[in-house]
Order: sequence, then C-alpha cells, then structure tokens
Amino acid sequence: MNGIEVKGVSKNFGTLAALKEVNVLFEENRIYGLLGRNGAGKSTLLNVITGRIFAEQGTVTIDGEVSAENDRALKNIYMMSEKNYFPEGMKVRDAFKWTKEFYPAFDRAYADSLSAKFELNTNKKIKSLSTGYASIFKLITALATNAKYILLDEPILGLDANHRDLFYRTLIEKYSENPCTIVISTHLIEEAAGVLDHVVILKNGEVIRNESKDDLLAGSYMVSGVAAAVDAYYAGRNVLGSDSLGGLKTAYVEGEPDAAGMPDGLVASRMDLQKLFIQLTNA
Repeated sequence: MNGIEVKGVSKNFGTLAALKEVNVLFEENRIYGLLGRNGAGKSTLLNVITGRIFAEQGTVTIDGEVSAENDRALKNIYMMSEKNYFPEGMKVRDAFKWTKEFYPAFDRAYADSLSAKFELNTNKKIKSLSTGYASIFKLITALATNAKYILLDEPILGLDANHRDLFYRTLIEKYSENPCTIVISTHLIEEAAGVLDHVVILKNGEVIRNESKDDLLAGSYMVSGVAAAVDAYYAGRNVLGSDSLGGLKTAYVEGEPDAAGMPDGLVASRMDLQKLFIQLTNA
C-alpha cells in the first residue's frame, strides 16, 4: 500500500503516554492537517514516522516498507521541525548545497527563487537568522527537496502575516505543479484550513477525528439565540459545548440541522475548522 501507514503505534515518556495505539494513513498526493493542543502527541507522531524516536509498539510503513532503520524507505520523507539540524555556523547557501547531497531531487534553482521571493539572504549564517527567517529557511529547504512526503511541524513559527500568506500561496502553487503528500502540524488552524484536504485530530495521544475536512465540517453546526430557547432545542442532542454572553447562548452540536428548519428565534450556521477543533479538544 502506498502512503505512510501508522499501525497501533504507542510511545511513552516515563509515565506519560504520548501516543496510544495510533492508527492513521497519510495517502499519496493529499494535504493533511495534523491538529491537536500542546502535548497532544503531534510532534511525537511525526518523529516516530521519521525514525527520530522509536515507539514501544506498533509499526510505520512507507509505501509498504517498514520504515524503522530503513534508509530506502525514509529517503522519501523530509521533515521540517522546530529544531535546526544544520550547523549553526553554516551559511544558508551551503545548507542548500548539502541538502542536495542527501536529497538528489533537491531543486537549487527553485530554492534560490523562493529565497528571493521571501527576501532570505542566502549568504547569512543560519545562527544569525531571526526566528521568522529561520522558519523561512527551513520551509524553502523542505519544499525544494521534492520529497514524496513532506512533514511540516509548526512551519509558520515567527512568520509575520505577509509571509504566512505568501507561504500558503507558495505551498498551493508547489502542490499544483508537483503533487506530493504534505502533512502540516500547526496551531494557527484558521489560516491553514483553506489548503487542507484531510484532518487528523489528536487528543491526549489518541486520534479522535480522521476524515476529510469537508465531511468533518458537514457533521456539526452552531445554534444561536436566547439561552432558554437554545437549551430547549439541544436537549437530547449530542452537544460538543456552548458559550453564553448575557442572555444569549451558542451551542455547538454534532449532526445535521433539522430539515424542517430552526424554531423561531434560533439561527443555525456552520462551524469553521478552528471553532470545531476548540470544541472537540476542550477538556
């Protein structure tokens, strides 16, 4: 089977269960959002997939091959993480050169063009880059590898609004011209939502949602109005949570709104991905 398949993976750090029998398949040529609160297990899962840490149980396969200590399988993956794995005294341009040694499909001309677009000075040493430009350097490196599977862990850390917008537009252009599997782990869900095909949500080390973004959003809605009327409406329904302000209330409900319409005084509307994520992952 092609794709990255995670089967029954568990990982503990002392008494902390970071991952609990996680099962997920990242298929070819799709853009995934890997979402979860701090400590949910997102980075741990990505590190297990790439062999940077080892799970207590379970397996990871890449295009059908077990990935653990398997360079042939792992060469198809490039992961950008918050950590910098290049020597800090190395210049950006030299980091590009060395990346091509490990990823022969690395496109140096593309990396240089993105550097110009993002105004990244490739003559600078990595240690002298600001937090935002360090992220830009790592993003450009990841996209230019032309790896079959690109994993981006908090890719927009430190980027200003203009650079975040430019990154997402660049990502879509890259994906349109050269499709691959991209997994984005981020806390800025509202901005990423527009590029995602599929969403995997982790909570306390477990997968609680794993479905297309459209299906996920279609399966819930908000009901707003006078608090008493909202309470009467959602009695007996599967309510994810609610917010109150004065005498008004909004309830977040799983399922489909009534075909016959809302009772007088109530308004139903769809949730966006960030609102739904907050309700699903609240304690």
